[in-house]
Amino acid sequence: MKMTEENNDENVTITMEDVQSLIKKKDQIEEQIKAYYGVLEDQSVGMEGPLVDAEGFPRADVNVYQIRTARHSIHCLQNDHKAIMVEIEEALHRLHARERAKREQDQAGSQTESTMEQEFILPSPFARVDAVSQGSPACQAGLRVGDEIISFGSVNTGNFQNLQNIASVVQHSVGKQLSVTVIRNGQKTQMGLTPQQWSGRGFLGLVFYISSLILDNILFDRTTVVHIGCNVQ
Repeated sequence: MKMTEENNDENVTITMEDVQSLIKKKDQIEEQIKAYYGVLEDQSVGMEGPLVDAEGFPRADVNVYQIRTARHSIHCLQNDHKAIMVEIEEALHRLHARERAKREQDQAGSQTESTMEQEFILPSPFARVDAVSQGSPACQAGLRVGDEIISFGSVNTGNFQNLQNIASVVQHSVGKQLSVTVIRNGQKTQMGLTPQQWSGRGFLGLVFYISSLILDNILFDRTTVVHIGCNVQ
């Protein structure tokens, strides 16, 4: 691959083979520079040593032509070396950018597949939040109207039987954080809910909809029993 002005277009696809080819050219240039420096060392002169004697005549103890040729070649090769290093840097940048874009695309695809899979295996909710009182523990926990509950502390879709399950969990967890998992906008969302006294009634400040029953916050008042606050729809 030869990276010229016309193929510096961003649409040009850079491969690892292209980069390796550039690196190989760089190595060849470095070997040539090393060889020319060897010519100068053999004649005990460097890049700046004088090639004329004290009287201004070409030195007779060295091959002036050979030294000048070596010096000129080194200058040219050093310029070529700088140019190809720029090409390598640009090629690596494009290659890494392409790989990064592909990686991000693959990750986005994986997330989409994961979301679809998650939506497919989401358990059925056993309750829905119908109301949340402002400033209540439920409000502070982040529960929202419409959240579909799939786990409430130790109660989940698999073991939920009736309202007493939830009442028992709340009554034994006052002041302790409960893990609540809901389905919101098709996604599982988990939050911590701490039943506690607040300015309103009960310990939660929300209304559940469970099948054909409404379970409101009065259920969780210490002086009430489970069926208080449950109205058949």
